[in-house]
Amino acid sequence: MNERILIIEDDEKIVRLLQRGLAYEGYEVDAALDGEAGLIKAGNHKPDIVILDIMLPGMDGIEVCQRLRANSSVPILMLTAKDSLHDRIDGLDSGADDYMVKPFQLEELLARIRAVLRRTEQDRAPILTFSDVT
Repeated sequence: MNERILIIEDDEKIVRLLQRGLAYEGYEVDAALDGEAGLIKAGNHKPDIVILDIMLPGMDGIEVCQRLRANSSVPILMLTAKDSLHDRIDGLDSGADDYMVKPFQLEELLARIRAVLRRTEQDRAPILTFSDVT
């Protein structure tokens, strides 16, 4: 199964970079350019992980994170230019599983995605029933 990643990011250049890099690694990638569209896509496509910017038009990434967390246990990795200690704490306290600051190296982002997906693999695995093995 290819994991599905949802990118919620308003910078189209970063979205294109991430889409190419993640697709090359075998991930299915969806993207939204604002928080509201991201919440809709998350509800419709059930991503395995969300990459979320904080500084979004309209609804900011902290609110998006809180809304996602209220209805889902989907892993959330914040990828943002907000780099103060207070920003990192706010992001993690809002429900994010990891926090990365821009500019970033794609290799590190990929490693963090793999780490978060490993930690949540059991939650995403299909449950076998007796009829599946007979």
